[in-house]
Amino acid sequence: MAQAPGGRPSGAPSDSGRSGEGGRPGEGGSSARERILEAAGELFAEHGFEATPTSRIAERAEVPKGLIHYYFRRKQDLLTALVDQLPDDPVVSDRVAVRGDVAGSLRRLVRELDARLEASPLLSHLLWREADTHAAVREALQQRFRHVVEQIRGVIELALPPGPASCDVDTAALLLARVVNHRHSVARHGARDDELDREIGFIAKALELGVGKPRKVKPA
Repeated sequence: MAQAPGGRPSGAPSDSGRSGEGGRPGEGGSSARERILEAAGELFAEHGFEATPTSRIAERAEVPKGLIHYYFRRKQDLLTALVDQLPDDPVVSDRVAVRGDVAGSLRRLVRELDARLEASPLLSHLLWREADTHAAVREALQQRFRHVVEQIRGVIELALPPGPASCDVDTAALLLARVVNHRHSVARHGARDDELDREIGFIAKALELGVGKPRKVKPA
């Protein structure tokens, strides 16, 4: 069945065109499609993708089961649509980076990244839960990790003191991204800020010690 933009099969009635059970906007004006996605995200996070039947999603979303298939031909399409809801707007490096303050700049960046996680805790839980068994989820997490590495690298480059840098910025960005990645994967269990603070301080100090020293040139 062909799909119209937004994941809805072509020819399916729009929310505004439906009336009666399940077709009207829910409380707060949310559409049936939005309620279905919200219910699916909650249930997948609570019980797992495989253990959640579409009938249960329909019950929580307060829509007829058949309405789910107007929007999502397969159950897998629900998961893909949830992945697409991941916030992908980058942190503006200039807003958090201060020249000469690598540790402070990185701490501000991590706070921004944490805020994005906190905006959708159920979605983050769902992604980490389903990454091992669904390629779309795994790729979404890998893509998010690559974006974090790039953002960390950008902040480091802006925050390093002036002077030639012999430090390995790429490796530092990768290490901190892995720390942030792990922190987000276990966020629902409670992450320890003091540990992260020490790790950022260690990475920042190593970077700062590498500034102003001549680069070693390998012989040809």
